[in-house]
Amino acid sequence: MNKLSSLSKSRARLWLLPALVLQAFSGSAAPLLIRGATVFEGTAQVPRVADVLVDEEGRIAKVAPGLPQEKGMQVVDAQGLALLPGLLDLHTHWTPNFKPAALPQIANAYLVHGVTTVNDFHQAPEAYAPRRAWLDTIDAPSVRFTARISTPLGHGADWADEATTRWVNSPEAARVAVRAVVAYRPDLIKVFNDGWRYNNAPDNSSMDEPTLTALVDEAHAHALRVYTHTVTLARGKQAARAGVDVIAHSILDAGADAELVASMRQHGTYYAPTLAVYEPLKPGQKPPADADSPVLRQRQANFAKALANVATLHRGGVPIALGTDAGMPGTPHGEATLHELELLVRAGLTPAEALQAGTANSARAAGLDDRGTLEPGKRADLLLVSGKPWQDIGDIRNVRRVFVAGKQMYGPGTRTPAGNRATSLPPQTVAALVDDFERGDGRTALDTLRTDEADGGNDRSVQVTEVVDREGGGRALSLQARLSYKPEAYAGVVLPLTRGSVAPADLRGYRGLRFDVRGDVSRLRVEFRGLDSRRWTTEVSAAPGWRTIDIPFAQLQGQPPYRQQGQGPSWHGDDVLQALVIAQGQAGDKVWFELDDVRFY
Repeated sequence: MNKLSSLSKSRARLWLLPALVLQAFSGSAAPLLIRGATVFEGTAQVPRVADVLVDEEGRIAKVAPGLPQEKGMQVVDAQGLALLPGLLDLHTHWTPNFKPAALPQIANAYLVHGVTTVNDFHQAPEAYAPRRAWLDTIDAPSVRFTARISTPLGHGADWADEATTRWVNSPEAARVAVRAVVAYRPDLIKVFNDGWRYNNAPDNSSMDEPTLTALVDEAHAHALRVYTHTVTLARGKQAARAGVDVIAHSILDAGADAELVASMRQHGTYYAPTLAVYEPLKPGQKPPADADSPVLRQRQANFAKALANVATLHRGGVPIALGTDAGMPGTPHGEATLHELELLVRAGLTPAEALQAGTANSARAAGLDDRGTLEPGKRADLLLVSGKPWQDIGDIRNVRRVFVAGKQMYGPGTRTPAGNRATSLPPQTVAALVDDFERGDGRTALDTLRTDEADGGNDRSVQVTEVVDREGGGRALSLQARLSYKPEAYAGVVLPLTRGSVAPADLRGYRGLRFDVRGDVSRLRVEFRGLDSRRWTTEVSAAPGWRTIDIPFAQLQGQPPYRQQGQGPSWHGDDVLQALVIAQGQAGDKVWFELDDVRFY
């Protein structure tokens, strides 16, 4: 029994579709009978024509030809179509910086492409609960949330706060970090153990093997699987020796060798190469003006190694799983999953083997024994397509119907909840007091988690933020920082207005923001951030003595999205997620400010 089985079980194309229904599909809990499909089980079983019965609990009850139709059943005539397990994508980012950006639209994109389970690697732990609650109200694939752990200035930590990506650099710190994130009920852990930047950028820091080994051991003790960002041969061997469950990127610097193959097989490590994100020229992209640029040549060389290493590991018996890094540039949600199957075939897998990678293998890699194959007892995550994708992988694009736990979520007759058309949750009214810094648990008066905000990259502003006693009584927030050596260096504090900054706050009942402040900083900026990366800012002055500042919302200036030009958004007041106070100055400056009694008026 390998470690995967010994762990506790862890918690399109749009077509003009023909009328295939004998009985209108209601989406209710009545038994479902899919008749006459050619069934690809996700196993070595040869596809065969059979009926599939799904029970009231959304599980596969029977797979056999000639199953009887009983009263009350929902019936889908699938003659001439192929029925497969729903696809899994083990590596996605549901980021607000990509299009579509909103949770329901991302869910829609996966459903229309037949993807029924995904791992989301993008969210801060504070966002898990509100996003899970949101997903419960719409049609969506199963979305599994990932806790992120890296090293100081490692990949993934070079832009994030320590609540979003924990920073560790010793075995003891790794164990503490795992225990800290367990309280949020993550579904898995992603570790950034490799700081190589593809020979196209300065390297980040990397995690040493004792730290990674301790982290994996602690995660497994909590029934959490570990995926790693690993892109070099040496770090791949380290990850396998440490017992990680899935290497979630490609080895790109060298060819996979016999030692890596043996170690991955010995430790049961899966390989999800995310070829879609590494393809140098992605579908629909125009060739660069400089076709012989060093960056493009390096990407082409890296991608050639990625393809070759998939073939080597596959031939060596290492199980291949499916991940895409969707949400990154040129890697669209849902579409990238189908393209990844095509790239796996290009790398040397047969179409049937690629389908197994995207179904049975990925389910096993994720520890999800209830799905991934089309067998009695499994959850009825199902995909109906036209064609024979086990012979021609391109046929996987001919999606006709998609079922999640037996409920039809795409196809003729689907009744989609209104929430699937929304771009955000309804705005929430919030109390006037944002934070008086009297709580001792690091949370605001709104019961949100206060976090730090600093510029990103290897040269990053260093700050210490803590609650201190205020003269005359009470407590205040103190921030001290040494700014980085960038032209626009900064350090600040984020006060989320709702938990996890998921639902927008409705500030239309207030006229502005008031707070007490003192400090030694040449520029002090107040910023509000909202949906769709909207920003509104103004600058105030701070002196060594305390003063109270009022900022009318009418004073705020809309700013274009980061790294973009153009006019900023107008202030509406019903789409705000966070309030920030940010210190700026000259490169290398030491700055400080203290903040108290932040409230709306």
